[in-house]
Amino acid sequence: MNFRSISLVTLGHFASDINQGALPALLPFFIEQYHLSYAAAAFIVFAANIASSVIQPIFGYFSDRLSKVWLMPLGIILAGFGMALSGVVGSYSLILLAVAVSGCGVAAFHPDAARLVNRLAPDNKALGMSLFSVGGNAGFAFGPILATSAVMTWGLDGTLIFTIPALIVAPFLYFQFRGFSVPGPKMTEDKEQPALLEDQWFPFIRLTGVVVARSVLFFGLNTFIPLYWINVLHESNVAGGAALTIMFSLGIVSTLIGGRIANWVGYRRMIIAGFSLMLPLLAVFTFVHDTFWATVLLIPISFGLFSTYGPIIATGQNYLPTRVGFASGVTIGLAVTIGGIAAPILGWIADVYSIQVAMQSLIVIPVIAIALTISLPAEKKSPAGNT
Repeated sequence: MNFRSISLVTLGHFASDINQGALPALLPFFIEQYHLSYAAAAFIVFAANIASSVIQPIFGYFSDRLSKVWLMPLGIILAGFGMALSGVVGSYSLILLAVAVSGCGVAAFHPDAARLVNRLAPDNKALGMSLFSVGGNAGFAFGPILATSAVMTWGLDGTLIFTIPALIVAPFLYFQFRGFSVPGPKMTEDKEQPALLEDQWFPFIRLTGVVVARSVLFFGLNTFIPLYWINVLHESNVAGGAALTIMFSLGIVSTLIGGRIANWVGYRRMIIAGFSLMLPLLAVFTFVHDTFWATVLLIPISFGLFSTYGPIIATGQNYLPTRVGFASGVTIGLAVTIGGIAAPILGWIADVYSIQVAMQSLIVIPVIAIALTISLPAEKKSPAGNT
C-alpha cells in the first residue's frame, strides 16, 4: 500500500468534502436570513447533492478509460468556490445555483480519486478506502466549525473563507500528481477481456440499494442534527454545528476501525454489523430530550454509520473490477443522490409534523440495509486472505 500517495489523495478528499460538511451548518443561517421552511432549507442540501451525484458515474465512466487526475484539483476549486459564493449571492435561487456548482466540483473529484486509491492499495482495499474516507470525514467534521465560526464573525459573507482551502490544496495536488496516470486492469493476450476479472452486475445492483439506504441515514442525520439540537434540545446555532462536528470527528475513527475490522471478518459481515448497531440506537435517540445523553448516543450511532463506508465502496469495486471508476461513481455518487432525495421529504415531514417525527422515520432504513446486505454473495475468504 502506497501510504504517501493515499495520504495526498486523502488531503484532497478533505478539501473537497469540507464544503459538503459546511452546508448543513449553514442552513439555520439561511433559514433566518431568507425565512425558509424546513423543506426549502433541506432542498438546498438536495440541490448540492443531486448536482454532485448524478454526474459522478459519468466522470467514473471516463475515468476507467482516460485517467485524468487533474480532475481532482479542478473539482476542489469548483467545490470551494461554489460554497464560498453561497453566502454572498443574495437570493434563494442563486444559493441553489452556487451549491450546485460546489456539488459538480465534488463530482469531478471523487471517481478518479477513489479509482486511484483502489490501485494504490491492491491487497488491502477496505483499509485503503477507509483511509481515503478519513479525509472526507475530517472535512465533514471541520466544515461546520469553519462555517459557523466564519458566519458568526463576518455574517454570511464569511462563506468566502472556503476559497482558502481550495486555493491551497488544489495547486498542491496538481503539481504532486501532474503526469501521473492510473493503469487499467491487466489485459489478456487477445486484449479483449481483462484476465481473471469478471463483473458481477446483479450483486452490484443490490449493493447499490445498500448505499441508497446508508445515504438516507447519512443525509437525514447530516441535515437534521443541527436543527434537532436547536429546535428540540433548545441549544444554540453554534451547539448545532458542534454536534455535527462531534459526529463526523467520531466518524474519522469509526471509518478506520471499520476498515480494519472488515479486513479481518469480511466486508459483508462488517456492513451487517454496522447497520444492526444503528437500528436500536436510532429508536432510542429520537426519544431523548437531554443534550448530554443525545451527545453520548452520537458515539455508537456514528460508529454504526461510518464503519460501513470503506467496506461498501471496496465491495462495489470488487463486484466491478474492470469498471472501478464507474463503480466508485455509482456507490459514492448516483446511489447517494437517490438517498439524498430523503432530505426534502424529511423536511416536509418536519414541517407538517415535527423534527422528532422526521428523525423517527429513519428507523426503518437500517432494516432495509441489513436485508439487502444479507442477500449479497458470501465471501469465499476475507479480504485479508484468511479463510
